Amino acid sequence: MSIPFRPISISLSPNVEKDDVKLALRTMLKPWIWKGGKDVLLLENRFREYLKAKHAISFNSGRSALMAILKNLGLREGDEILSQAFTCNASVNPVIWLKLKPVYVDCSDDFNMDTEDLKRKITPKSKVLIIQHTFGNPAEMDELLEIAEANNLIIIEDCAHSLGSEYKGKKTGTFGKASFFSFSRDKVISSVYGGMAVTNDDNLAERIRKENVSFPGLGWIFQQLLHPVLLSYLILPVYNFVDLGKAFLVFSQALHILSKAVHWKEKRGERPSYFPKKLPNVLAKLALNQLEKLDKFNNHRKKIADYYEDFLKESSFVLPEISSSAKPVFLRYAVKHKKAHEIIYEAWNKHNILIGDWYTSPIAPEDTSLEKMQYVSGSCPNAERLSKITLNLPTHINIKEGELERISNFLNKYK
Repeated sequence: MSIPFRPISISLSPNVEKDDVKLALRTMLKPWIWKGGKDVLLLENRFREYLKAKHAISFNSGRSALMAILKNLGLREGDEILSQAFTCNASVNPVIWLKLKPVYVDCSDDFNMDTEDLKRKITPKSKVLIIQHTFGNPAEMDELLEIAEANNLIIIEDCAHSLGSEYKGKKTGTFGKASFFSFSRDKVISSVYGGMAVTNDDNLAERIRKENVSFPGLGWIFQQLLHPVLLSYLILPVYNFVDLGKAFLVFSQALHILSKAVHWKEKRGERPSYFPKKLPNVLAKLALNQLEKLDKFNNHRKKIADYYEDFLKESSFVLPEISSSAKPVFLRYAVKHKKAHEIIYEAWNKHNILIGDWYTSPIAPEDTSLEKMQYVSGSCPNAERLSKITLNLPTHINIKEGELERISNFLNKYK
């Protein structure tokens, strides 16, 4: 059986459509608009209006936004930041870079924070609670807000996965002191790199804006513009043709023609020089184009999630747990299976379907040093268990009928 050349992926810029590629090509020829311009303010205003929030301040990544928030909360070195395991090092590293102490809370089977474990891990040094809405499924905010208020904890929402999701009719990202969003290549909307800090606190917003002083270099910006172009026109079309596309991707990243989603330094708790930085105007233009398509994207994700739910019900796959209070966006449709890693391996190597990636370790990517992240093995046993039995089914806009048929035909073997 031949393997299709073009992969079904959840991480290789999955949101990119033809208009996004054409926009990147056009702006690539206009370096005078790469850094400064009107699009940053347009994006911030549009984002603020969408969330009905007072302030939205853009950065070149979600972790840059989180770092700016944490830096301006009046914290002291060694203060404890409570955040869940089953997460990415991008949400942990800003804590480490500011010499604060990450305290990992276990997660429940819905992949969000376990409130009982949270109560056990609060100490007098606990100052901030970072609430992650994993895979776009809102956490149980009522109970978490109650715990935070009782213990005088500042709430920051991690909305990297959840732009557009709601809890009891209210958008995620509007419950706490502040929140941050990501526009990375594999998020709800994508500008390859990008992020936003959101708050209703005027004083905090003013301090965060003062952190936002310098742009990344022109070479870094060009890398991001080149990413959707090369992925769409060169890498993906021949991805599995004698491994040509894979080889070109690796080659391009090794020579810094294209950027990686996570720098090797971040996997060791170190900070790359391009964090934190301002969002370049040209990437704001890409993000604006995607934001205009947000409702279309999320409606499509819901449609695909409904298909998976119907296809996998009464099978050996354990479907997502969704609260009656939640309206998720299904960034990915995360299911559990006792043979998850076997399924992930076979799908990628024999069928060119990527259904792994998040999270095969309590802190992703899987080659992240847990020691450098200050994570103690065994401290979050359910997160560690889930990392062995979880796989992600793609829901993005480029999953059409043909892709669903390929995925379904493969999964039939394991139902």
